[in-house]
Amino acid sequence: MATAEQSSGVASDHHITPSPVEPPIYTDGKSTPDVSINEKKTTSSEKELGLQTQNSEMESNSEVEVSRGRRLFNKYKIFVHLFVWLVMTGWWIAGLVLHRHGSLGWLKPTLLWLAISARLLTLHVSTKYITKPITFVWINAVNKPVQMIPEKLRLPLGAAGAIAVILVGTFASDESADNTRANRAVSLFGLLVFIGAFYATSKNRKAIQWQTVIVGMLAQFILALFVLRTKAGYDIFNFIAFLATTLLGFAAQGTSFLTSEDALKPHWFIFNVIPPIIFFVAFVQLLYYWGWLQWAIGKFATVFFYGMKVSGAEAVVAAASPFVGQGESAMLIKPYIPHLTDAELHQVMTSGFATIAGSVLAAYISMGISPLALVSSCVMSIPASLAISKLRYPETEESLTAGKIVIPEDTDERPANSLHAFANGSWLGIKIGGMIIAALLCILALLGLVNGLLGWWGRYLNINDPLLSVELILGYLFYPIAFLLGVERNGDLLKVSQLIGIKIVANEFVAFAALTGEDYTSLSSRSRLIATYALCGFGNISSVGIQIGVLSQLAPGRSGRVAKVAFSALISGVISTLTSASIAGMLIQDSSGYTAVVVPAV
Repeated sequence: MATAEQSSGVASDHHITPSPVEPPIYTDGKSTPDVSINEKKTTSSEKELGLQTQNSEMESNSEVEVSRGRRLFNKYKIFVHLFVWLVMTGWWIAGLVLHRHGSLGWLKPTLLWLAISARLLTLHVSTKYITKPITFVWINAVNKPVQMIPEKLRLPLGAAGAIAVILVGTFASDESADNTRANRAVSLFGLLVFIGAFYATSKNRKAIQWQTVIVGMLAQFILALFVLRTKAGYDIFNFIAFLATTLLGFAAQGTSFLTSEDALKPHWFIFNVIPPIIFFVAFVQLLYYWGWLQWAIGKFATVFFYGMKVSGAEAVVAAASPFVGQGESAMLIKPYIPHLTDAELHQVMTSGFATIAGSVLAAYISMGISPLALVSSCVMSIPASLAISKLRYPETEESLTAGKIVIPEDTDERPANSLHAFANGSWLGIKIGGMIIAALLCILALLGLVNGLLGWWGRYLNINDPLLSVELILGYLFYPIAFLLGVERNGDLLKVSQLIGIKIVANEFVAFAALTGEDYTSLSSRSRLIATYALCGFGNISSVGIQIGVLSQLAPGRSGRVAKVAFSALISGVISTLTSASIAGMLIQDSSGYTAVVVPAV
């Protein structure tokens, strides 16, 4: 329903040329402009010519002014970076000495110092000194042994290995009170049913790229195994969730200034949820202006590109979806949208439906949803969306971005400075927050109207306890889905199926609000966690309109092809999210530990 932040900064191009030996190397460049759009047309009118010359001179003066400042920074940036590194190193050493026996710990400042040091180093030293050894190990330890296997046996052996990992990871650990092996078997059966149904309904089963499917599902399972079964994975993702919660909590200072501290105590949606969204959108625009977010997206895209054999456009959008959300992630490949194949359009939309954006993540955390479950679900659903989409709609055409990853330069107006980018982001955040408020108000009012009519109609059929409602109808329609996810069979099935139905028909905001309401307090911790994973995606009917609108605007001549694959992409996105819920049901042992943020001891 709600879209995430739309980039207003200028993204640096990252051109990656694949090689069988060397991993991708990022180099900064500029995408070639479309001459038919950017070429200035002259006229015979001297007045128009004079105005055009004047505008050109103004643009030239502005460019000179910007370039002088940029040249000055580029000339002395090594000293600026060295100064930053020395300050952070001094802070880190002082912290270790002064608090070596204190409660503040050493892990967090050490990780921060390592991250800053690594980033500053890569700005001046080529990453080939790291990537070449990794490539050497990969070729000799993985690639060459695989090449020794007969080609006909590679796929069956790969599938058998993936199945073995999933079976051992699911059933090898001890049982717990809310996760018996019988419950795990139900969740595993549900995962197999989802995959089997998509294979049976595939547009072209002969064209399925099984490496994409196998690697995608295996990566999703290993990520879940790392988060849900290992202490290191739990601590890492819990720390990320803690950082996200802390960052979003600073929005309360601005809210209390505009209203009062007492206004935050009733936990009203408009005061406790909308301000963090506005702040987060503005913060992301700042990251865009600095180029940090594009850099992170490029690194993630590289992994999917080489590991799952998808096109560069698909890899970029899949990596960007959890950061900037549906619709806006397509803006990163705007010049290529008109040239995408049907399978790529399907994947672009599926990625948007399968995950949520950072802006609404703020809202869900403020509503009391487990941050750890939300963050891990988004990460798990990225490879799942690639696998499910390529299973349902395999590639049968030649992709323009096959063999390369390109993040083109944003052609929108570049902010003058960081403050300008942050201000633009705050205005964009207000628009997103207003859209969320308006959508929720109208959708909830419409649901109330429909429930009132259904309840009145049902009374004449003696349907009184409970009254006939949209939630009741959807609950029975999605009852089998909730069962396949492994939800507790103690009365929770109908409630979780109602939540899934509300999420698809209305949106995930309404479903999460219901999950935190009084009617669902009786859910067991296992059922609540599975429901959280199942609802964590933009896969709903209203989002179809959003994506069709965005992609049709970016490629006016492709609106028919976009609409053609939209419904299939919606189903693929919803199922991608549900597979994450199934895997969570297979692996979770102590679901009560995922209901709140627990700061790891360091």
